[in-house]
Amino acid sequence: MSATEFDTDYPHFLGSEIPQAEPASAAFHVLPVPYEKTVSYGGGTNLGPSAILQASWQLELWDGKANPGECGIHTCEPVDCSQPAEDVIEAIAAATHKICQQGAMPVILGGEHTVTYGGLQGLRRAGFDDFGIVQVDAHADLRDAYEGDKLSHASVMKRAVDMGIPLLQLGIRAFCQEESQTRLDFGVYHYDAEELVPNNVSELVLPDNFPKKVFFTLDIDGMDPSVFPSTGTPVPGGLGWFQTLSLFESLCKQREIIGFDVVEFAPIEGFHAYDFAASLLTYKLMGSVLRHR
Repeated sequence: MSATEFDTDYPHFLGSEIPQAEPASAAFHVLPVPYEKTVSYGGGTNLGPSAILQASWQLELWDGKANPGECGIHTCEPVDCSQPAEDVIEAIAAATHKICQQGAMPVILGGEHTVTYGGLQGLRRAGFDDFGIVQVDAHADLRDAYEGDKLSHASVMKRAVDMGIPLLQLGIRAFCQEESQTRLDFGVYHYDAEELVPNNVSELVLPDNFPKKVFFTLDIDGMDPSVFPSTGTPVPGGLGWFQTLSLFESLCKQREIIGFDVVEFAPIEGFHAYDFAASLLTYKLMGSVLRHR
């Protein structure tokens, strides 16, 4: 069965291979958040969650190493993103909190990167007080505000460090002087693209004092445009496919992952290869998490 035969734009993840798991028995809850308000170049991130879910119906259950889908995947109803930004953030937080209460791991599909802020609030609400963030991105997203908006996608990591959450950034290659100063002010760890990519670094070494629990946020533009041109703000010199997966695998070996998101995916009409790649990436991240729990 193809995803197009399903009666909704948001079919459950990997529905061609496994049934929709009951919330209480699922290892992962996939939360679609088709939010797009502050994108500053190309658009289309609001279409990302639907495209990823539909493409997931073309995935194999075997991810090359294991069958993570057999542990149960529940796809939540998409967040209503027609509301004001503050209400969308609250809805994401409430949904993330509920997922954690049910003993599952939140997998948030954006939408622009602002959606991560809601997920972080939800984790805090669920009792995760001591955790860090590992961010793959082309941009630092550490501006206090962008175009006057503190809830801009370009400010989401500033909101995170303002919450007191330790941050480690991977693959950054576009940031301003304000963001460079913010890194210093908040002690933001970073392995930028110029260090990782030319040297093909595939093993991540976390600082000893970095929290034992980690939320992982993957902005699609953190990967090179040769892999994912399907994003609103592409920057050359990004991480490769296998490099990204290897870095995440090494993170899972060292820390407990408490949730992750995949954001800023903007489908290109007629180029379904990128939809499939974003879906496969999401599934492979699930597999890495389960192998190292």
